[in-house]
Amino acid sequence: MSAKLPALEHPPTHPKCTATRITVAPGDGIGPEITAAVLVILSAAGANLEAEYMEVGERVYQAGNTSGIPEETWESIRRTRVLLKGPITTPQGGGYKSLNVTLRKTLGLYANVRPCQAYAPYIPSRHPAMDVVIIRENEEDLYAGIEHRQTPDVTQCLKLITRSGSERIVRYAFEYARRHGRKRVTCFTKDNIMKITDGLFHRVFDEVARQYPDIETSHQIVDIGMANFVHRPEAYDVVVLPNLYGDILSDIAAQMTGSVGIGGSVNIGPGGALFEAIHGSAPDLPPNVANPSGLLLAAVEMLHHLGRSEVGETVHNAWLVTIEDGIHTADIANEATVECATTKQFTQAVIERLGRKPKHLPVAKSTPQATPNMDAPKAERASAVTPSWPVEAKALVGVDVFFDWNVGLPEELATRLEAAAMSELALKMITNRGVKVWPNGHPETICTDHWRCRFQAREPGAEIAHAQIVSLLHALNAAGFDFIKMENLYNFDGKPGYALGQGQ
Repeated sequence: MSAKLPALEHPPTHPKCTATRITVAPGDGIGPEITAAVLVILSAAGANLEAEYMEVGERVYQAGNTSGIPEETWESIRRTRVLLKGPITTPQGGGYKSLNVTLRKTLGLYANVRPCQAYAPYIPSRHPAMDVVIIRENEEDLYAGIEHRQTPDVTQCLKLITRSGSERIVRYAFEYARRHGRKRVTCFTKDNIMKITDGLFHRVFDEVARQYPDIETSHQIVDIGMANFVHRPEAYDVVVLPNLYGDILSDIAAQMTGSVGIGGSVNIGPGGALFEAIHGSAPDLPPNVANPSGLLLAAVEMLHHLGRSEVGETVHNAWLVTIEDGIHTADIANEATVECATTKQFTQAVIERLGRKPKHLPVAKSTPQATPNMDAPKAERASAVTPSWPVEAKALVGVDVFFDWNVGLPEELATRLEAAAMSELALKMITNRGVKVWPNGHPETICTDHWRCRFQAREPGAEIAHAQIVSLLHALNAAGFDFIKMENLYNFDGKPGYALGQGQ
C-alpha cells in the first residue's frame, strides 16, 4: 500500500522537491507506534516522502513464512531501494530465520553503520565526550550461519572471512571517515589466535590504510581494544570490525552513550539501504510510552542518504533542542528531565522545535551522503568480479579428514588409520579440538569424539592429486571409519593456507 506521509494542517515552508518513495515496515510490538511518530515528524519537516507500507515480522512468521518477509515486501524494496523498518518480534522456538540477517545478506547490505554519541548532561553518560562511529562488516564471519552437529559431543560453526568482503568494508570505513572529517580509523581483530581469518582482515586493513595517508590508523587485539574503548571511548573516532566483534561493540557503545533506546542503525550495500533502531520490539511495553528516538535518528541518516541533508539537519537539531529542553520519554528520564513525555508528547515537542538549533549540544550540520556508496556494480555477482589482488599459485598438498571416533587413545587411532590408509599419503598429525595429540601428545589433554587427522605426501612438501584423496577416503570407508568432514590443504605461492595444530 502506497501513501503520502501524514502531514500537519499548517506544515512549515520548505524548498520544493519531488516526492521520494520509500518502503516502510512498521514491525511488531512498539514498532508501529514509533514508526508512525517518526513519519509524522518527517512529514512536518518537509521530507516529501511517499511510503509503501509493507508487513514483516511476527504475523508473517506465524503465517508460515520462515523468513518473516513476504514476496511483496521484497518487490517493494527492489523498487524503492530504501527500507525504514521498525523493530520486529521473532517467534520463540526453532525453525525461524533471523529477519535482519536475511535482509542484510540477501540484499548485500555489507556495511552496518552505528553513530554513537553522548548527549550529556541531558542524557547522563559516564563518557560525555564520546562521539564514535562503529562500522561493522555485515555478511561474513561466524554470522555466515554455516553450522553442523558432527558428533554426539561436537558442533561447529564456520568462520568465513573473504578478502573481497574485508576490502569492501575497510574501504567503506575510510571513505566514511574522509567524507565526515573524521581523523582516525581503528581496526579490531583477534589475529593473534585466528591468524588466517582475522589475520586476513588485519592485512587488508593495513593495505587499504596506506591509500589514505590523510587518516590516522591503528590496530588493536579485540579484547584489549574493547577494554580500552569502554575506559576511554573519546580516544576512538571510527572503528571497523568483522561481524561478531562489531555486533558486540556497537551495542556496548550505544549503551555507553546513555541509552540503547536512542541508537539508530544503517545497513548499506548494492541492494539498497535499511534504516532501523537498534533496540527490540518490547512487546510488553504499554501504549504511548516508547521512545521513538532511535528510529528517528536512523531516519535522519536515511534523509542524508536520499540527498535530503538539509531536512535531516532540521530534524536532528529539533530533536537535540527537545533533549536540551528536558522533554524526555520515561526510558531516558533523569534529574535533568523537565517533562516526562509520552510518545505522542515527545513527537509533538520535536515538531514544535523544527527550525531551532541547540544552545549547548553540538549543532547537527548537513553532511554529504551519510552512507557513501561503495557498492560493486549491481548486476555482477562476486564470482564474476575480477579480483583486485594478485593471483597466487595454488598447490594441493594434503587433506584433513575429521572422524567421529570414541573407542580408544590417540595412539590407537593412529595405528588403525596407518593400517587402513595403504596409499601414497601418510598420516602426519592428529588433533582433538585443535590440540595436537599425536605424535608426541600429552596425556593430560582432554579429548572428545571429534578428531582431525592430517594426511600429506610421504615426501615433505610434495604436491598431491585429488584422486589420491578419493583413494584414501575409499580405504577409510572400507575400514569402517566414520569420516564426517574433510578439508583440502593448499599452499599459496608456497605458503601454507592452513593452520598447524596447537602444540605443533
